[in-house]
Amino acid sequence: MHIEPGVVNGAKILLSYGTALGAAGLSAKMALENLRGLTALPALAARSVLATAAVFAFFQVLPHYPVGVSEVHFILGSTLFLLFGGGAASVGLALGLLLQGLFFAPLDLPQYGMNVTTLLVPLWAVSLLARKIIAPGTAYTDLGYGQTLALSAAYQGGVVAWVAFWAFYGQGFGAANVVAVSSFGAAYMLVVAIEPLVDLLVLGAAKGWKGAAKSGLVTPRLVRAD
Repeated sequence: MHIEPGVVNGAKILLSYGTALGAAGLSAKMALENLRGLTALPALAARSVLATAAVFAFFQVLPHYPVGVSEVHFILGSTLFLLFGGGAASVGLALGLLLQGLFFAPLDLPQYGMNVTTLLVPLWAVSLLARKIIAPGTAYTDLGYGQTLALSAAYQGGVVAWVAFWAFYGQGFGAANVVAVSSFGAAYMLVVAIEPLVDLLVLGAAKGWKGAAKSGLVTPRLVRAD
């Protein structure tokens, strides 16, 4: 989902600084919601480190390929949310993307504001959707396929929508650009097909981890109903 250099040029790129600040604010809100007293801070930090490592691996280890206006990456946003919670997942997405740019793709750094917005705002949407479709008192390990599919579709759909926005904002609505955006969106449906299955596998494994709630390495909601 990287916005390629040249898609948004000149003064237009200033908008990405504003959207990135807004995305950072939403991430801070999710992180504060995950904190329940000072004792929760070390656990949030640990989950953020794990999420950062996972995102870095998503970018560098998992398959990725250019399609249309961007690249298709297996950035498993709903999986990160279910494992680590919205706050740690957002930190992981932002830092993992930054590390990948610093060490492996410096040409992407000018587009960091666009790319981080594209990753974080859909995660916030997932957090809102989770409140609507997951009943209070339900641990994430008890979710069904329909719920994980909805969360994945919300995240990946948000990614596609933001990529489309940046592409049309930067390059207009010419036929070639419309085709490029459409091909990218169609390719991303592969991620939507795979991610819910990954979620169920991860949730199934977590269900058998008896010490998960006390470890601090996953969000308490993963295995313990609120």
